[in-house]
Amino acid sequence: MVAGARPNFMKVAPIHKALSATKRYKPILLHTGQHYDEKMSKVFFDELGLPEPDIYLGVGSGSHAEQTAKIMVEFEKVLLKEVPDLVVVVGDVNSTLACSIVAAKLLVPVAHVEAGLRSFDRTMPEEINRLVTDAVSDLLFVSEPSGVYNLMKEGVPDEKIFFVGNVMIDSLVTHIPKANESKILDELGLKPKTYALVTLHRPSNVDEKESLEKILRVFEAISQKSKVVFPVHPRTRKMLEQFGLMEKASRIGALLIEPQGYIPFLKLMKEAQLVLTDSGGVQEETTVLQVPCLTMRENTERPITIEVGTNLLVGTDEKEVIDAALNVLNGKVKRGLIPEKWDGRAAERIVAHLDEIFKTWD
Repeated sequence: MVAGARPNFMKVAPIHKALSATKRYKPILLHTGQHYDEKMSKVFFDELGLPEPDIYLGVGSGSHAEQTAKIMVEFEKVLLKEVPDLVVVVGDVNSTLACSIVAAKLLVPVAHVEAGLRSFDRTMPEEINRLVTDAVSDLLFVSEPSGVYNLMKEGVPDEKIFFVGNVMIDSLVTHIPKANESKILDELGLKPKTYALVTLHRPSNVDEKESLEKILRVFEAISQKSKVVFPVHPRTRKMLEQFGLMEKASRIGALLIEPQGYIPFLKLMKEAQLVLTDSGGVQEETTVLQVPCLTMRENTERPITIEVGTNLLVGTDEKEVIDAALNVLNGKVKRGLIPEKWDGRAAERIVAHLDEIFKTWD
């Protein structure tokens, strides 16, 4: 089982637990080290109850090509030594792509969890990762109906596709009781439903000074109605500092805090008036938490969060974002439903399918 970056950990944890509970499988947990600092990695293992990785590649940062290449070189050594029956990859990060390619070339079957999601925007590195991983995978475990449709349209045989639900929601359902006990609001001096939570890290939003200045103007408009709470991703912090915008961000009243662990961040999401994001996983989590979400992107690979859930795609136009945010803060809230099979049991379904699949492979 491969994990590499923060979004992976919440997806791997329930699958690892479900596989371990059966006693039929021996899951080997491999951490590529794509996210490697305490705030983006170790704290998630601790909070999610994941054991120490059996194998740690420690590849660190670098360009997309450098990071992917380092993972491929090191993962090939692991596969040649361990000779697993199946490699399980999750999500759409560089670790997902690198490990699936290596496994496919060594003729080790690959299972992709969260398969079939498409933004149809190939300027996003994640879209390339999704397309390639799905193309070389033998088993495709899908989180929402659009994934099934996309894979069938791409010519994937029915027998490879399994609609199991969303494993990230398995983690959310399991850890909500702990999140309810979190003291993060007290620590930050916040009261429920009095703040807007922001998570932004995509290059299209944070890599240009003009884009960041626009975001700060959005913050300023929102702060007239609600406190802006902004856990700052390391990439975003680096760019704010590089463009000399940290002081301005503080001056407009935004509460800039360090990236949060899984449990406190769940609490912050659950009690927010509004969440403004460019993250894929946050769109899903806010839908289940029934919290209004505005996605500051031109597209999403998770359309169910819009069709059924609480998510609204607002693009990156400053006025559109501000108008949408103020609508929510003024009480015009989109009500959503919980998508099918987002019930905390996706990992169980995956293991049940694997039981049947391995019978046919024996």
